[in-house]
Amino acid sequence: MINSAACKVIACLFLFTLAGCSSKSSHAPAEESVDTSAEGGKQPDLIPVIAALHDQMHSWEGTKYQWGGTQLTGVDCSGFVWRTLKDRFNIPMDRVTTKELIAMGKPVDQAHLQPGDLVFFRIKRELHVGFYDTDHQFLHASVSQGVMRSSLNNPYWKSVYLEARRLPKEQNSQISFNYKNKV
Repeated sequence: MINSAACKVIACLFLFTLAGCSSKSSHAPAEESVDTSAEGGKQPDLIPVIAALHDQMHSWEGTKYQWGGTQLTGVDCSGFVWRTLKDRFNIPMDRVTTKELIAMGKPVDQAHLQPGDLVFFRIKRELHVGFYDTDHQFLHASVSQGVMRSSLNNPYWKSVYLEARRLPKEQNSQISFNYKNKV
């Protein structure tokens, strides 16, 4: 059974990711970062979040980049985030832009990232978004290579990193997995 708190964390994180890839935004002050301590001292169970992110990555890896796209035939960064929130976390929401995603939830320090947090980058005055995975990795739709996993430790991603956001825990979601390809 999926932990209710973990589902809520996942739902919040995915809401941030639904924003478009070519929006401008100002960087939030570091002193406004979200408190990373768990409610009541109990850490959320993030295993269902990680499993859902990996299932989505398995289904979408290599999908080519298409500005404004939301399909397996082509997707942009906010489209990938939106589809993940919709397909894996069953969060009913209209398509949003990266600019809208970066305004959702609360800032979180990079040192306290959890799977499902949205990570934002500023590339030539445009915004880019993806999902934090584990071990300093994030999932995103790259303009040059399509849907892929990248490292936050890569010098390029370090140089364009902007901030991370965690969606509100009040959101509730039911995680879904892709069983179509299973025998």
